[in-house]
Amino acid sequence: MEHELQSLTARLLANRWLPRNDRMVRRALIDESFRVELDQRLAAVGLQLQDNPYAGHVAAALAPEMLEPVFGAKREYAASNAGLTRDEIALLVVVWALIVLPKRERQVTRREVADDGQGDMFGAEKPVARGDSVSAGLSEASLIADFGPLLGGKTKVRNFMLGKLARLGFIERRNGVVFEGPLLDVALDYRVLADRIIHGTLADVLSRVGHAVPDTNAFEQADALPDEASDEDPS
Repeated sequence: MEHELQSLTARLLANRWLPRNDRMVRRALIDESFRVELDQRLAAVGLQLQDNPYAGHVAAALAPEMLEPVFGAKREYAASNAGLTRDEIALLVVVWALIVLPKRERQVTRREVADDGQGDMFGAEKPVARGDSVSAGLSEASLIADFGPLLGGKTKVRNFMLGKLARLGFIERRNGVVFEGPLLDVALDYRVLADRIIHGTLADVLSRVGHAVPDTNAFEQADALPDEASDEDPS
């Protein structure tokens, strides 16, 4: 176990995130003693394992008490601890709302992107799906056309802001489409953001440009977290 703990800790520090179906990550998620040891090793250097059972990745993140000592001296910390400006954070939240909220609704109702959920008698018994089957992409051109004028201009969004979000691991850009990156669902707090978006000003902004906000009822069900052992991919 010692070698696996050392290896997993080093890989988390080097890579920042790992897929949750990784063999050693899966062990950390279902083996309590292994997880305790891992948490202690990360805590010794001011880190914690960031995990969301609906996300496809886990990540190493700063423990809350380390945020100020690490980032407090930097001016951009007032906006974020990833060096994002206010406009970049606004774009990140918009992307999160348009990708993760519909994704979570599909996960909770056990539907996939290409499935309308009708005619499946056993849908509720399916394990929680992750990845492209439930996480749809966004047209980059449509995203820029809808929100570029609000965030400093279309050129700025296309050439700088989206590129920065991709480098940080929040999104992936493929052939003119923006997809969920490994950190989008694990680094942003769904329980805080979902309610604020659905009942806040951003919901009105999204609706004005033709983006529907999912039903609140689906997110109330998401508070019942899936069982890790039964929902993990056994492969």
